[in-house]
Amino acid sequence: MARGGDIIGALDIGTSKIACLIFEIERGGGGARILGVGHQRSRGLKSGVVVDASAAELAIRAAVAQAERAAGATLRDVYVAITCGRLASLSFAAHGQITGGAIGDGDISRVFDGARAYAERDNRVLVHMNRKAFRLDGVIGGDDPRGMAAAKLSADMHAVTADEGAVRNVLHVVERCHLSVAGLVAAPYASALAVTSEDERRLGVTVVDMGGGTTTLACFSDEQFLHCEVLATGGHHLTFDIAQNLRAPLAEAERIKALYASMVNAKSDVSDRFSYAATGEPDGGLRELTRAQLADVVRSRIESLLQEVVSRVRAAGLDGHPVVLTGGASQLAGLAASAARFFEVPVRLGRPQSLPGLVVGADNPAFAAVVGLGLVVPDGVPLTLDGANGAKTGYLGRVKRWIGSGF
Repeated sequence: MARGGDIIGALDIGTSKIACLIFEIERGGGGARILGVGHQRSRGLKSGVVVDASAAELAIRAAVAQAERAAGATLRDVYVAITCGRLASLSFAAHGQITGGAIGDGDISRVFDGARAYAERDNRVLVHMNRKAFRLDGVIGGDDPRGMAAAKLSADMHAVTADEGAVRNVLHVVERCHLSVAGLVAAPYASALAVTSEDERRLGVTVVDMGGGTTTLACFSDEQFLHCEVLATGGHHLTFDIAQNLRAPLAEAERIKALYASMVNAKSDVSDRFSYAATGEPDGGLRELTRAQLADVVRSRIESLLQEVVSRVRAAGLDGHPVVLTGGASQLAGLAASAARFFEVPVRLGRPQSLPGLVVGADNPAFAAVVGLGLVVPDGVPLTLDGANGAKTGYLGRVKRWIGSGF
């Protein structure tokens, strides 16, 4: 089949699943079309961090092979959504003195070089950086200060960084799958693009992606990405709570969560009972529990998580905006209404926006991050990390070039 654009891959390496999408990026800014989808149960990861490289490699290979079969294409390069390495935001101002009277390209480059150097202190890797505003002699200027007269140029910056060791481990595992990492994308940013509109990001919105091993948040206002955080708590922790309180195997606890867990209060919950296989019961005996008893376990974990997310958003000074919930764990019945009570703002469940070729099942909130990657790349991110001379400088060096070219 003839292709009319660039073929790229997107990988979301999560704690509960590995998801791979193969996109065709239409030349001339025509957007992305999904050619193939693959997903497998995740192995070798904990809270987004690689803990068993061999197991993680096998899971990634299986997801990529599934997507390649569906697309009828072979991947060489992939963009990777990451949550590992204590992903965190940093807001700061970078400054540069203007010696020639009028601001030129070199002056802007020096300011951005200084910003990158500042963000990458203490063995941190720069994953994302965006300029919020330029200032000329302390006064906010326009989007393009070139040709303007000033003695000092400043840029208000937002950067997302991660621990270098954790990022290197992810890159190493992907490389073992005979894939080259074309770029890293902060998973909270990708998820937010997938489930919000441009108007929402302009007016202000907070996106909470509740995954298996982590919960991430991304805050936007005036179309600017202003803040993100990763909490090492997700849907798996609720499964563990159920297993511990009910003395049930993890597989049985996962089944109970999927069938009976809810944040909704109903009068019938006190008498509505269900049976489950418990650990240590002789001859495979069953135990019984009411929905009300299960709800106590569920609410304890979820309300604690919601309170922590609210605290993080308020500490960043970005509360008051509507909230969009996404991610696999966000599908818990009644969660949006419960979250609205904590955030005291409107809350809705967000599904990935429909892209051409998006198959049934992949339009699920669990796929928000990987679908979001298909929105990041056509929106101005280059399809290569190599320098102008084509020389390879290693993944992290190429990532730096990729981030820098975004300005």
